[in-house]
Amino acid sequence: MSAALQNREALFDLLKVWSERGWLRELDRSLAQFFAELDETASPLLLLATALASHQLGQGHVCLDLAVTLSDADFALSLPPEGEEAEQTVLLPSQVLQEVTLAQWRDACRASVLLAAGHDSPLVLQGNCLYLRRYWDYEQGVAEHIRTRLRMPVQEPKQLAARLNRLFPEPLLIAGKRQTDWQKLACALAACGRFTLITGGPGTGKTTTVVRLLALLQEAAMSEGPALRLSLAAPTGKAAARLTESIGGQVASLPLDESIKQQIPTTVTTLHRLLGSLPGSRHFRHDAGNPLPLDVLVVDEASMIDLEMMANLLDALPAHARLILLGDKDQLASVEAGAVLGDLCRDAEAGGYSSQTLAWLQARTGEQLHDASLISSEQALAQHIVMLRHSRRFGSDSGIGQLALAVNAGEAGRARSVLEAGYADLYRLNLAGEQEAALERFLLDGIARQAQGYRHYLNVLHEQRPGDEASLADWDGWARRVLSAFDRFQLLCAVRKGSWGVEAMNLRIAQSLRLAGLLEADQGWYEGRPVLVTRNDYSLGLMNGDIGIALKLPDDNDGLRAPVLRVVFPRNDGSGELRHILPSRLNVVETVFAMTVHKSQGSEFEHCALLIPDALNPVLTKELVYTGITRARRWFSLIESRAGVFEQAVLRQVVRRSGLREAIEPRE
Repeated sequence: MSAALQNREALFDLLKVWSERGWLRELDRSLAQFFAELDETASPLLLLATALASHQLGQGHVCLDLAVTLSDADFALSLPPEGEEAEQTVLLPSQVLQEVTLAQWRDACRASVLLAAGHDSPLVLQGNCLYLRRYWDYEQGVAEHIRTRLRMPVQEPKQLAARLNRLFPEPLLIAGKRQTDWQKLACALAACGRFTLITGGPGTGKTTTVVRLLALLQEAAMSEGPALRLSLAAPTGKAAARLTESIGGQVASLPLDESIKQQIPTTVTTLHRLLGSLPGSRHFRHDAGNPLPLDVLVVDEASMIDLEMMANLLDALPAHARLILLGDKDQLASVEAGAVLGDLCRDAEAGGYSSQTLAWLQARTGEQLHDASLISSEQALAQHIVMLRHSRRFGSDSGIGQLALAVNAGEAGRARSVLEAGYADLYRLNLAGEQEAALERFLLDGIARQAQGYRHYLNVLHEQRPGDEASLADWDGWARRVLSAFDRFQLLCAVRKGSWGVEAMNLRIAQSLRLAGLLEADQGWYEGRPVLVTRNDYSLGLMNGDIGIALKLPDDNDGLRAPVLRVVFPRNDGSGELRHILPSRLNVVETVFAMTVHKSQGSEFEHCALLIPDALNPVLTKELVYTGITRARRWFSLIESRAGVFEQAVLRQVVRRSGLREAIEPRE
């Protein structure tokens, strides 16, 4: 057995080296050292497991699976970071654990008082999975809340079939052939449950479905009594703003009385604002002791909700309230630990409905579910999940749609064939080297007159600037046009560091724009600088994910109207109003010519480009590639810095370790 597992000091020396290399977080090393002080007899094997379990949280896993770690130990660390080669002079986890058996590792964990103190123990071992206590509690709490909601009967709204037929008056026809209307089925299921999951890819109608669902519930409630208290939320400000933009027009077009439409919300808040985030704390104003005052809560972009946030949300939800989660199960999960939507919806494509559920759905909706790919199941959770399957945005002639399907299926060869098939909405840029000027030309000018690059928004900024005598309303109109023009194109990166990462690309693009005479500077604050808010700032009314642009605007103080540099953000309330904020007040922003794919979730862009780095990286997976592709509304560009890396990424799937699904319904 390795010396690091025979001597605690040798282990801590190794953990220190890993931390210095960036393979392990300093937090992880410190936690192992702290636990060593709590249990002076704890074996090095347990302390190593503690450090790795802590590190797994940073990688999105809720726990450390000992068996999986023994089979591929080096993936338990951030190794190698950002595609760099690992130094072979440093022991790797696979070498340290080479002679360790699963039984030995489990026994070493069980022998410690750190796992033997009942509900007060800082660690929990469940089967082969080691948890930090807090995350075990989160997982068990979420599972118990969901189990309880699945068991609670809900009275079916009166005249459900008639109401559904009024909201979905025409059969769904695709290429002249009738198809199952999964939106109608989703409304029926959600109307009769306290917990519903609606998943589907881009353009499958998640927003349309939820608008009609809220209309159905509100109309039924108001026909007999008071209106329901409805609320819409999303994990980020950008996601909330996008849903707010799309929902208003749909509510206005509903075939309902105006009095009912007025009781359907058209503004969306963030989860943090909904729950009442307490500054400097992990806690919220609304919790089990102070539940949310609502009857129905719909949460969009639910793939971005981590385990801790889901636990807080369910704690704060009244027992009688309905919860409907919307999201794309195939997108990247939250950057924090847990993949709640993905865990719960992992079998959604198979349906899993019981014969009783099928008969009820067909009776209420008139839809037939005879698809041979659907399986039968008696599992309670499956009866509350609907997968929307027909994309209205990306049809069979859409290259973006076909590419997304191929990537999502993990079919690298098919994805490459789609890229090379000549679709009008797909473009490839192959770079011969790191400094190839073709990259700058593409980022500035795009690929066609319609598929713009970054030159477009700066042309709007310079050429459409109002004159000296223009009104403040004219200046606001100009600022909106600049923001809208910037929103047409976005470069997405897989990583933050390195030559192909966000930090390098942001500087490179700014320098190129300055050399082209479009920016006056490329560092610090300058007119035209786009910035991304990276953390909620309630004092300024800014949410994580908000994007603003620095513009010189007239200052009316003392009637001087001298231009002052301010950062202009659109408000998240759907009003179309703007916020003008002095740069000196913004402490949590970064330049955003390039952003990570993770940060792009909840956003869409007319033209989106994904830059694939020149080496495979732990974050480079099919989920990341799929998420990047589906941020594009009309055009998608793939930028490759080395052949073959794209295919390798498509073949790699994110597997987040958790026991949530099994905690809800243990499998036989």
